[in-house]
Amino acid sequence: MKTIYRLLFYLTLISIVRAEEPAESASAPRDRVSLREVTDAVLANNPAIQQSLNKWNAAKLRVRQELAWDDLKVTGNSRAARFIDIAPNSFADQIVSVEQLVPVTGKNLLRGRIAAAAAVEAFEDARREQLNVLTKTRTSYFHSLSAYAQLDLNRKNLTSLRQNAEVSRSRYEVGRANLADALASEVEVSKSLEAEQEILRSISSAQSQLNVLMNRDAFAPLGRPQNVTIVSQVPELSEIRALMATNRPEIKTAQAKIDVQKAQLELARRNWIPDPAVMVQAQRYNDSRQAASEVGVGVSFTLPWVNPGKYSAGVREAKENLSAAERAFDLTNSESLGLLSDALRTIQTAEHHVDLYRDKLLPQARQAFEANQFAYESNKIGFLEWIISQRILRDAEATATQHLSDYESALAELESIVGADLKLFPSARNQIEESK
Repeated sequence: MKTIYRLLFYLTLISIVRAEEPAESASAPRDRVSLREVTDAVLANNPAIQQSLNKWNAAKLRVRQELAWDDLKVTGNSRAARFIDIAPNSFADQIVSVEQLVPVTGKNLLRGRIAAAAAVEAFEDARREQLNVLTKTRTSYFHSLSAYAQLDLNRKNLTSLRQNAEVSRSRYEVGRANLADALASEVEVSKSLEAEQEILRSISSAQSQLNVLMNRDAFAPLGRPQNVTIVSQVPELSEIRALMATNRPEIKTAQAKIDVQKAQLELARRNWIPDPAVMVQAQRYNDSRQAASEVGVGVSFTLPWVNPGKYSAGVREAKENLSAAERAFDLTNSESLGLLSDALRTIQTAEHHVDLYRDKLLPQARQAFEANQFAYESNKIGFLEWIISQRILRDAEATATQHLSDYESALAELESIVGADLKLFPSARNQIEESK
């Protein structure tokens, strides 16, 4: 019976080793990729960013169209048939007129201001799209980096478990341990292999998202991410609030909407004043040999005063829209400050967790594991005590890695909320700011 148990033990060990080998070779990275390289590729190739840039360029071109005068109007009339006899030069056979609306009230300038403010909105929308994509990129990069760290830790634990399996096997062969300890160690190896597959799935998910953000094939290979160094500290609260007030796209968009409504109000008031249309008309009489028998000049304009209800309602509408835009600006400011407060608190909490695990919990867990490892190898404690200490260390290392990823992701989210480069990460080529 003992021989059968030993045979089962060996078969289990061999199957686990074979199951692990392909996963190691399949997941071995061929090269490395840095955060700067990834962000450069995203800013240059991401379709969402390019789409927002196209919309901004289109909005800029709209300004010139709104500033331009109305098109010149040309009218031509010619006699088709006459069924009565008339004296020479009694009627005009051909009439040509040219008419031009002259914007003396400056309504075209106001429409240009409205289009310019709308272009500012399009620019801020492009910046928001860029900030969102950049945050997604950095978050996916940090998740990938964390997953690789988890993979290294898991394989390190797997090595420790295998060594323990060898110790258990040796003890079992000499009768100093029972089969339950040996089989339990193999169960832990199997769990570790199962965890590795989940980690590999996380790596694949993060890398495919990075490929999508870079506008690459989702299945394209991507190297292992390099470690990221936070190059500076988070600015003081007063400085960061000032940066947000002058850089956050939502705040600047809300201000642009106010500018649009102010121009709309002024335009509504100027609609009471008509723009004149100047007309030059040339006529050729029926028996004239000259190209133009008579030239006349005229002026025409609309009469908005005969419809006061229409234009009064337009002014009131513009005032209401302006008030709504101002309220929206106040709301945007309040919401932005709320987001900033939450982001700073998240960073503070994540940084506390990182420091706590790095300075206290991890060293304590490692010391406890090393002491239990020595005691187990010296046959002073049982397998249960050893595996508990090993699990505690493994969980602490995994949690510390996750906290670091959360901290880095929170910093990326902070830059997105503020709307400015806080110089926390390696800089990348900013396509929108360069084309501003």
